[in-house]
Amino acid sequence: MKIGMAFGRGAAATVVGLLLLGAAHGADTPKKPARVKAPDPSMQPVADVAGLPRVLLIGDSISMGYTLPVRELLQGQANVHRVLENGGDTGRGLKQLDTWLGTGKWDVIHFNFGLHDLKWLDTKGKYVAPDQGKQVNPLPAYEANLRQIVTRLKATGAKPIWCSTTPVPDGTQGRVKDAELDYNRAAEKVMRENGVAIDDLHALVATHQAQWQLPHNVHFNPEGYRALAAQVVASIHAQLGK
Repeated sequence: MKIGMAFGRGAAATVVGLLLLGAAHGADTPKKPARVKAPDPSMQPVADVAGLPRVLLIGDSISMGYTLPVRELLQGQANVHRVLENGGDTGRGLKQLDTWLGTGKWDVIHFNFGLHDLKWLDTKGKYVAPDQGKQVNPLPAYEANLRQIVTRLKATGAKPIWCSTTPVPDGTQGRVKDAELDYNRAAEKVMRENGVAIDDLHALVATHQAQWQLPHNVHFNPEGYRALAAQVVASIHAQLGK
């Protein structure tokens, strides 16, 4: 009986020892690093070339899509920066504007808000149909926010350029087809009252929508982004020339 008890205690101790050894070994085993999503190339900060004018692009993912081709087209002519995030709606713009502008001098600021103002979200922030959620910024709030943003941009001494919001096609999640038309009219009113230059990207896309824009999506194919970039550059040239 004493031998059996001794053996039982010894076996138990061995099992415990093996478990502790295994745990220690597991602790020493390196864990696989979490996969980090590579930053969008448009978000890479750029170093200024001395003597060139400084241009700032403010906008959402549409502007992210044309940032790189704009930089390429203006290489050697201007230092083209952009906000290092998706600019989102006018509410975010008001909160982030001081950070985006920084303390440096800007010669031209090309900006847009709209697609994120007119979208519909539920209480969890997911895209929904209008009867299932709430619009981020209805027209009165959008116009009021834009007025504050324009005032702040003009105070920098830069030449601001507002670009119209590109089309919302049918079947786009969380957005209503052609909703941008009313938002563009409200924005255009604000810009004309404040003497802000207008880059009408909406009109450009409207005649090539099937060719450039993705189906049921507000975004564009590479050809579309290159076309947008060319017009953005033309609008910047016009202001730098002044």
